[in-house]
Amino acid sequence: MSQVLFNFHDVVLLMTAMQCLFFAVLLLATNTGRQTSTYFLAAFLFAHAFIPLHELVLWGAEFKFAVREWLPQVYFLGGFAYYLDGMLLFFCVKSLIFRDFQLRPRDGVHLLPFALALVYMSAVFFRLPLEQRLELINSETLVYGWHYVLVEFLCKGLRVAYCLWSLWLIVNYIQRLKSTHSNVERVDVAWVRFLVAGFMLVMLVEALLSVVKIFGLYQHYDLGVFERIGLTGYYIVFMLVNLLVFTGVRYFAGFESVREPDKSRKAAGEQQVCNPALAEEIDRKMLAEKFYLQPDVTIDLLAENLGVPTRDLSMILNRHFEVNFYEFINRYRIREAMRLLRSSDGEGKTITDIYLEVGFNSKSVFNTFFKKAAGMTPSQYRRADVTPETA
Repeated sequence: MSQVLFNFHDVVLLMTAMQCLFFAVLLLATNTGRQTSTYFLAAFLFAHAFIPLHELVLWGAEFKFAVREWLPQVYFLGGFAYYLDGMLLFFCVKSLIFRDFQLRPRDGVHLLPFALALVYMSAVFFRLPLEQRLELINSETLVYGWHYVLVEFLCKGLRVAYCLWSLWLIVNYIQRLKSTHSNVERVDVAWVRFLVAGFMLVMLVEALLSVVKIFGLYQHYDLGVFERIGLTGYYIVFMLVNLLVFTGVRYFAGFESVREPDKSRKAAGEQQVCNPALAEEIDRKMLAEKFYLQPDVTIDLLAENLGVPTRDLSMILNRHFEVNFYEFINRYRIREAMRLLRSSDGEGKTITDIYLEVGFNSKSVFNTFFKKAAGMTPSQYRRADVTPETA
């Protein structure tokens, strides 16, 4: 007689695990550019594949009984992925943002929760004789024990913390991008923010369910609604994995990364960097050569053209001009736009023609900078009886 091992929810878990493994292999096979972020994404998917399998082993309608009978040795092994996927997602985001990211010995501290979990599970389960382990499995005494529930909550909370850390990196990424790029509006980070927020939402729900289990140790109540919330999380993860891989393949290669901040560096030429004469020379070259007209000029390209080390140029902008690179370049662009609006060189040109000519690629950004500098819109400035020098 045939036996049904999986219900529909179990099939979704199984499909999520299989697609994670498949996409991880696909990403590794197609990572011809050897991008570190792609390796971490593949590692995240590989680790995450064991989570639905772990859930299937522990809570599958009929499957859990089959595992208990045929292969009890695999119990709890998939649960160790909970200590890895948040960390790997964090490193994926970090290596995507910072082009010079590399793992350092101190990053080994991120493996400490995994090591502690291994010690804990060895103490309460793996070191025990098979008969005792089977008793703990069949009676579900361990999974509802206070120490297991507490460890589970700490684990789920750690995953949420990694997602929050990843979102913090993304928020600060835009600010760092302004110190190196002149047109940050063309960089799309909404997709990676959405993905991290999506996984964080699922992980947060799982953490809240762990809190419910903690309270369940002291009082009994109907857990049906919380079980439905957990099942909903299965479907959300299934969709997020598909979206993650799609965006990973499409956007990762073209993502505009920045340098990782070096907090320990000291400016060797600090006196030279703060020299007003050097700042005046930079200003003179900017006006003469008009490097700012390049739409995608970066601080590295500008430093090369000016003959100044990138680090020194960044310090000059911050300390002498008191602006970041993004604001520095757009100041010159606005000045040039003012000149065109009030001179014969700009006759017959629309405002769109002018903002594109001076290096802007966004009308809204151009209008924002222009109004801040001139106190009026470009159209009003063109009609006003003022000169660029007095604006």
